[in-house]
Amino acid sequence: MDAGLLVLRLLAGLLIAGHGVQKVSFHLGGKGLAGGTEEFRHDGFRGGRLTAVVAGGSQVGAGLFLAAGLLTLLAAMAAMGVMTVAGTVKWPKGLWVQNDGYEYPLVLVVISVALALTGPGRWSVDHALSLTPWPLWLVLAAIVIGPTSGLLTRAVLHRTSTAPEGATRARAAD
Repeated sequence: MDAGLLVLRLLAGLLIAGHGVQKVSFHLGGKGLAGGTEEFRHDGFRGGRLTAVVAGGSQVGAGLFLAAGLLTLLAAMAAMGVMTVAGTVKWPKGLWVQNDGYEYPLVLVVISVALALTGPGRWSVDHALSLTPWPLWLVLAAIVIGPTSGLLTRAVLHRTSTAPEGATRARAAD
């Protein structure tokens, strides 16, 4: 079981971290911070560079902490939040990823839920520091707070109307 949890944590955590790296750099096929900023604007978010930096940083941090099994419950909660936001962007396109749907973010949210429920396993920093097991009430709270925070983030940062192209460029310094 511990080997399976390690593989799951490493795969999901590194994919989430890589997703964040793409938002803020040219690594892993990213388009740099300017590209990440434009992606968020295209998806209807306000906040400019700050939004891209916070989203990318949250994904990198949550992913690396998940991979290491460090503060896994908090990392899983953060991963649920950022991937819920990603899912809301893709929701109108349906489930399947070949149509740019929300399948991939959904899988990462569910993996994060599973890791919150199971814990990171013996081969983790949490286990080495005796930070597990967590009380069930705390796990359930994290499972509710993670996606809820993503939905609230979407509600707060989503623009109700898109600005003209020139206005988007003018706000690039945000």
